Amino acid sequence: MSDIRCIIIEDEPLAVKILSGYIAQVPFLRLEAAFKDAILATDYLRQHPVDLIFLDIHLPKLKGMAFLKTLTHPPAVIVTTAYHQYAVEGFNLNVTDYLLKPFEFERFLVAVNKVNATRGEQPAPSENREKDFVFLNVQKKKVKVLFSEIVYIESQREYVRIVTTKKEFLSKMSTHEIEDLLPAGMFKRIHRSFIVSVEMIESYTAEEVEVRGVCLPVGRGYREVLEGL
Repeated sequence: MSDIRCIIIEDEPLAVKILSGYIAQVPFLRLEAAFKDAILATDYLRQHPVDLIFLDIHLPKLKGMAFLKTLTHPPAVIVTTAYHQYAVEGFNLNVTDYLLKPFEFERFLVAVNKVNATRGEQPAPSENREKDFVFLNVQKKKVKVLFSEIVYIESQREYVRIVTTKKEFLSKMSTHEIEDLLPAGMFKRIHRSFIVSVEMIESYTAEEVEVRGVCLPVGRGYREVLEGL
């Protein structure tokens, strides 16, 4: 099996030196390049495919999480940071592991072994399987919500109400924020206050959509969204 081609995106020279040293000790890793910001890395990735990114969170110009969201078919990602509060967001973005600085070589090895173990399981880019859930803040807890169980989402001022086949959740976020976390093919915004699951739609007209017996309004500017369903 070929080496895992990896890059480092890290603005601290000492952190780059430590990571480079760790990578050199692992036979199946091959360091291709290191970048001090995500913009430079983006330019490199357009021309050079890689298998693994070691990514810092707090970067100049473009933060690590924002950078991740720009990648259409991201390779494996191991986050390396001193800030634990981004862990849930990282795993929502499907990162392989989350290393808190300073970390020892043994912990680093656990992370890269996860990447190595799944290499034979990875589908072709066009067949990439998306994760089927999202973690949402609900009453000071992170609650796992399966996309397949969501019926619709309703905006309620600074909160969103997520109605699922099993129960309802109220999370403090905007419809724009939750829309960014949903698979575009599975969900459609039909109104400034409503997002629906395409699979749950039972019938629709230009004015309303029926999902599991509930009729939701279709906004005038969203009618074309229903075309082609």
